[in-house]
Amino acid sequence: MTVQRFIEYTPFDSNGQQLPGESRKITLNVLLEDSGNYLIHRDILRHQLSQKQGTVSTKTRSEVRGGGKKPWRQKGTGRARAGSSRSPLWKGGGVIFGPKPKTANLKLNKKERNLALQTLLYNKRDIITQVSTLDIKNVKTKEFYNFCKEKGFNLNEKLLVIDSEKTTPLKLSTRNLKNVELISASNLNTLSLLKAKKILVTTSALNDIKEIYCG
Repeated sequence: MTVQRFIEYTPFDSNGQQLPGESRKITLNVLLEDSGNYLIHRDILRHQLSQKQGTVSTKTRSEVRGGGKKPWRQKGTGRARAGSSRSPLWKGGGVIFGPKPKTANLKLNKKERNLALQTLLYNKRDIITQVSTLDIKNVKTKEFYNFCKEKGFNLNEKLLVIDSEKTTPLKLSTRNLKNVELISASNLNTLSLLKAKKILVTTSALNDIKEIYCG
């Protein structure tokens, strides 16, 4: 069953002061209880399958180099008959039923993907913090680290940072923090949301999320 839920956030500025005049309300279509969890699980499975390279490969006896000559005659030697030195029974031979390149994907409609994302956003509503902007003046990891400490984020846990776009200064300032994941609003996915213990979202990113996923 799908119901509408409303979330309202009041953003903070870079100094940690609330900005009541810039509050944002977001309307989410949410699936309740088991059906919502099932749809989230299917979307995460789809995302994980799409990340697989599927390039693993082994050679069969026909693909292994060599083995064209019969090792010995068919009869009269006392040994077992053999037609090729690249038989799977031989050292250096082909592989029986080995893995081959393949693509695996799970079909999920766009409406279902958006519904799963909105449901998970609603479930994570209590760990989301909105900030007016993330303008990094100096490209320094320490500057972003201190910013997170001032906001009370524990960087020993997974922090998801959502901005409207991944700017170069922001990427360089966060890439050495192993528990910080930076993602643009247009690339938001259920797997990143599920792993996050805290979520930091900018005002512009929240507007993008409303436009892209909640329209």
